[in-house]
Amino acid sequence: MTDSQRRVRVLVAKPGLDGHDRGAKVIASAFRDAGFEVIYTGLHQTPEMIVSAAVQEDVDVVAMSVLSGAHMTLFPRVKELLDEAGADHVLVTGGGIIPEADMEALEARGVGRLFGPGTRTTDAIAYVKEWFAQRETV
Repeated sequence: MTDSQRRVRVLVAKPGLDGHDRGAKVIASAFRDAGFEVIYTGLHQTPEMIVSAAVQEDVDVVAMSVLSGAHMTLFPRVKELLDEAGADHVLVTGGGIIPEADMEALEARGVGRLFGPGTRTTDAIAYVKEWFAQRETV
């Protein structure tokens, strides 16, 4: 496999105290079925744990599921820690119960596209594939 054909490496993370991980498991499975290499961290991860795993696993993408309402804290913190770790090339994306205005505010802070309830997994897969293809051609 040439470098341009390498698979997307995605870390699926479930930060915070929220124990609802069905969405994270569904997207991890969908990403895997789409040909991505997927690492799932499990429940109750801190931003520091997520970033540590992302750096150790040399991932391209961190996809977080946030249903707790802490999205305005968790997404920027993970992005900040990745940047500090020299992994500013990693896409931070995810989903959850996130108001549109908050999605826009997070995007302005360097977080990638976020997905709400009911989003088709194919939409998230297409977004990551497009982002990865653009990154690989730069």
